[in-house]
Amino acid sequence: MSGTPELLAIGRLGVDLYPLEDGVGLEDVRTFGKYLGGTAANVAVAAARHGHSVELISRVGDDPFGRYLVGELSRLGVDPRQIATDPHLKTPLTFCEIFPPDDFPLYFYREPKAPDMNVDAEQIDLQTVRDADILWMTTSGLSAQPSRDAHHAVLEARAGGRTILDLDYRPMFWEAPELATEQLDGILEQVSVAVGNREECQIAVGENDPHRAADALLERGVELAVVKQGPRGVLAKTRDEIVEVPVHEVDVVNGLGAGDAFGGALCHGVLEGWSLNRTITFANVAGAIVASRRECSTAMPTAAEIDALLQGA
Repeated sequence: MSGTPELLAIGRLGVDLYPLEDGVGLEDVRTFGKYLGGTAANVAVAAARHGHSVELISRVGDDPFGRYLVGELSRLGVDPRQIATDPHLKTPLTFCEIFPPDDFPLYFYREPKAPDMNVDAEQIDLQTVRDADILWMTTSGLSAQPSRDAHHAVLEARAGGRTILDLDYRPMFWEAPELATEQLDGILEQVSVAVGNREECQIAVGENDPHRAADALLERGVELAVVKQGPRGVLAKTRDEIVEVPVHEVDVVNGLGAGDAFGGALCHGVLEGWSLNRTITFANVAGAIVASRRECSTAMPTAAEIDALLQGA
């Protein structure tokens, strides 16, 4: 795992404790599965599954869960050398409830603060930031200090390199949605690609109509705007091209993690130099596959699995 990574991600890393029982509230669940989680970590794992060299910048607590995550990143093909250990904060846990096909409440245990929000510029190898083919970052990384300043330092170091921003708005991380909008105002012109659902686009640019949202993102300076529309599929726009991909139907087991699978597959298509249509179609199926599985990180599909579904479509 040495050398310059093709993909460098920065952001959330934690333990997912997901029920092994469906249609049961957490108060009645008796069995759980333990998995690596956190959106940036999941995207990193997804890209590694496609054969890319990947590194993650984050933090964990000085506890057994933190040690588990570092080991799991390595096992799943992600370089953990920029995972710092926070001496004071505990590794965060995330629980969900599973009510297919479309109800998966999340419960974040990140109090008083998650270690990944303590990522600072001092722990980051800025030369790796400059040299990586793609940087992946999220809006939630801007929600607290010192993580916010670290993200700005990373953007400054990129100096025009390809950067993908996951709009990833989580209301529980912000005191008010206007604060997220304010933070996004300052960085959209610094990123190459913006990816989000309609609600996240509303936070970012004040539009939730897919075409108007994509246009607004392009006007703010991004080169590619990707708007995920749930059961209505995906819209991707550049200044010269529009791609609309319908939803890929699957029997949903757990919809959480589908967006991260999409993100890792999007990075794969960009790194491979694919056409926009091929990239978005591939990413769309990657997300569908993970929605048909229980967990997130360990559910990320290989390119061969995605291609097999595409050939059978």
